[in-house]
Amino acid sequence: MNAIEFKVSARCLSPWAAAIAVLGLTGVAAAGATGQAGPPGASAVLRVDVRQEGRPISTNLIGVFFEDINYAADGGLYAELVQNRSFEYQPTARPDWTALTAWETVRRGGAEGAVVVADAFPIHPNNPHYVVLETRVVGRGFGLRNGGFDGIAVEAGRTYDFSMFGRQLFTGNRWGGSGVLEGPAEFSVELEAPDGTVLASNRVSVAGRDWQKVTATLVPARTEERAGLVVLSRTRGGVALDMISLFPRDTFKGRPNGLRADLAQAIADLKPRFVRFPGGCLVHGYGLNNLYRWPQTIGPVEQRRNQPNLWGYHQSMGLGYYEYFQFCEDIGAEPVPVVPAGVCCQNADYQGGTGQRGLPLEEMPAYVQEVLDLIEWANGPPDSKWGSLRAAAGHPEPFHLKYIGVGNEEHITPVFKERFRMIYEAVRRKHPEITVIGTVGPFHSGPDYDEGWRFADELKLPVVDEHYYVSPAWFWENLQRYDRYDRGRSKVYLGEYAAHDVGRRNTLRSALAEAAYLTALERNGDVVIMASYAPLLGKEGRTQWRPDLIYFTNRRVLRTANYYVQQLFSLNSGDVYLEGVFEDPAGPAGEALRPDDCVFVGTWDTQAEFDDVCVEVDGRTVWLEDFSRPEGAWRSLSGRWLAQDGVLRQLDDATPARCLFTAPPGSTRFTLTLRARKTGGSEGFLIGFRYRSADDYYWWNLGGWGNSRHAFEKAVDGAKQEIGRSRPGRIETGRWYQIRVEVDGPKVRCLLDGELVQQLEDDGFVPRPDFAWSAVRDRSTGDAIVKLVNGSGRPRWLTLELPGLTDRRSGTLTVLTHADPLAENEFGAPDRIRPQVRTVEVSTPFALELPAWSLSVLRFATR
Repeated sequence: MNAIEFKVSARCLSPWAAAIAVLGLTGVAAAGATGQAGPPGASAVLRVDVRQEGRPISTNLIGVFFEDINYAADGGLYAELVQNRSFEYQPTARPDWTALTAWETVRRGGAEGAVVVADAFPIHPNNPHYVVLETRVVGRGFGLRNGGFDGIAVEAGRTYDFSMFGRQLFTGNRWGGSGVLEGPAEFSVELEAPDGTVLASNRVSVAGRDWQKVTATLVPARTEERAGLVVLSRTRGGVALDMISLFPRDTFKGRPNGLRADLAQAIADLKPRFVRFPGGCLVHGYGLNNLYRWPQTIGPVEQRRNQPNLWGYHQSMGLGYYEYFQFCEDIGAEPVPVVPAGVCCQNADYQGGTGQRGLPLEEMPAYVQEVLDLIEWANGPPDSKWGSLRAAAGHPEPFHLKYIGVGNEEHITPVFKERFRMIYEAVRRKHPEITVIGTVGPFHSGPDYDEGWRFADELKLPVVDEHYYVSPAWFWENLQRYDRYDRGRSKVYLGEYAAHDVGRRNTLRSALAEAAYLTALERNGDVVIMASYAPLLGKEGRTQWRPDLIYFTNRRVLRTANYYVQQLFSLNSGDVYLEGVFEDPAGPAGEALRPDDCVFVGTWDTQAEFDDVCVEVDGRTVWLEDFSRPEGAWRSLSGRWLAQDGVLRQLDDATPARCLFTAPPGSTRFTLTLRARKTGGSEGFLIGFRYRSADDYYWWNLGGWGNSRHAFEKAVDGAKQEIGRSRPGRIETGRWYQIRVEVDGPKVRCLLDGELVQQLEDDGFVPRPDFAWSAVRDRSTGDAIVKLVNGSGRPRWLTLELPGLTDRRSGTLTVLTHADPLAENEFGAPDRIRPQVRTVEVSTPFALELPAWSLSVLRFATR
């Protein structure tokens, strides 16, 4: 556990409490004003009058967003232990996949037979494939083995429910028989360890030519992380098999076809006010045939339509709309389903940003009705057409749906707008009680964001969905983003966000940046009504995206520092915001632009040559490098650089390769010119400026992103992000380019072969805030909650003044901190960063020492 503690000034403690706090004899400290002097040196002051009525804010601010990415559903939250249970894997998900992926043929004791995939007479058209198991010689068993998702983890003494569908085709020989079935087909079902040890076994039989479901229970004798499920035929003949399944009996809340209990509980422990599902990019899919269509995910699991997952694997749809809604009800969260907006992803069909297609307009009335049917399914009476299907599944009472998201991160085109309008107007007419959530693209700014907001204004949408994944620095720099939003426009649901730190790791620094931003969301809780971190889940070794809030293996669950931030804000939310005044005599320090910031050249997975690199100030050459000598005022930061034949060559495929020029321009207003030629590789050039350290710099990325566009990028603390507008562009191999970068303080102009390509205005490394706070009241309890984020590497003294607090009150103080801002929780150290809770007595004023790199939550009664 972390040894750093949240300190309460001994000057403000009772003698007894001060003594035990100093001696470290207990985790419980008392705090209160004594009228004595405050902490040494200047102290920041936060003044919050607890008598104020407060400003109403959203009570649904903190929720979760579930998307089937990183094996979050199959192999994750969905408790099914058999992979490819219905033989529907296909190479459109992954090139190496077939209908028999995850299955292997088993022959025991001289058994002989054949396994083939068939589709002549399936259980249901939505589930077209099954296997035919033909046993010619029984031996000690002929059949199939499934290794699950990286093994089947079983625990000794725990009950597992096996089921499969089967129908007999023939007994004895396939050819020459009478066609009469001579008794049932017998099977043994076993859980088997990797060394062949049988952990549990049972028997089932299949009788007759019609599909039937057979079941058995298995109770393993020992715990095993990588068990397999083995189904062995014990009779000669042919049998069709499908939906071979194994579930733990103790799913979350004991639900059949349910959820993995420990993962579901980790989500429930966040106390989310809502759950957005099933995506994400998953919703609009990689083509019109891959849209997530909700009616195909309800009803008996054998009748649901499997399909490839946009993220490169498979969706069984066992975790479908019924299970999502039931989970929301089980954890007390509002369901927020997201349906396609009648278009597929703009990156579909292997087209980067230009692949959006719309459902044919003649199909749109039926699709609009499909969206309306969802509302009837969720909320309609049990005798209605769609409500009866919900009731048949075991839930006659309505789910009380209030929100529907339409679309996800869409390219705001005329094709999209026409179809969205049709859906929105139909829902508004028939179900005015439903709040429709629109989309304003995938970024915090840019063309889709601007056009999305214009469209939202035109339609007067009640809520729009904003998304952004940015550096920790961005969150600190944009704490006032929503302060400036027009209160008369659409409300905001921040549906996807996360701080992406160096290496996309779940660092404490990233978590504290998110905590700081959440204080701003609370302050603007009249505009931002919901927010959810993304993604939620990631299976270790199977992730397509990092960072994630929760990581898991088949047996373990890892809560990140980011998880604890979300949990602390959720458990300590309020329904009114308390205004306050913060005064800090010190404040953040630093220079935004410096004359000694350097320049550099580089590449990304590309080989290139550079020449005639020159820096001018006011028309005067400060330095010129023609690489006529093998050494000069430059040094390699990464890659393989060689000055040869009058050029500087980069010969490696590093990502990135960078060569720094060690002589600075000596001014914040200068011009950098050079020649560059690509000699190989996949992209173009990196022209760097304002280089302050290996983690803090700017570059102009020419031919980036697979040689498709040009853009500016800025790195702060090692986390890099795009700034300004990008534009399409590519760099040809073998051609010399003339490059010119004009830096005029905050303004940057970039020219390629004499043509102005891009401009940027950015204030540089502006000293950013490193402290954030919010104060709310929970009117149901009368508690006031003050959240304090110290994002600096130094402890910070804070004097908290609470006018209206007339006497001492018992409260709790919860602190999340670690000495290393780059620390993160790992499976080998799952509790490295974890909240520490203690009891305090609160009065006014009192002084607190906030640890470096910390989130502190103070909660106390005000009545």
